[in-house]
Amino acid sequence: MNEFEQLRAWEGRAQQAQAKAAQAYLRLIELAEQHDTGQAARVARFLASTFNGARYPLDLFELRALDVALPGGEARLAAMLQAWGIDKRGADERGGSEP
Repeated sequence: MNEFEQLRAWEGRAQQAQAKAAQAYLRLIELAEQHDTGQAARVARFLASTFNGARYPLDLFELRALDVALPGGEARLAAMLQAWGIDKRGADERGGSEP
């Protein structure tokens, strides 16, 4: 694959990723607009922080209070952390498959 083809392939992947991110962001906006719960308020603060973090600071600890149904559960999260080099401990150090 020459440089031009590599660039076109990269641009295609970037556009796909941006489209998925835009869909996810829209879902968060709809959640924050349509619900009157503590979770919706946390999502609204997260969105405000992405818009202007200096004006709307976000304490990341607040995100721990969100109810998240993660397909694949903790094993999926642990695999993602290892893939990004965030958690380099082995499964035995984490206590099995938990992160």
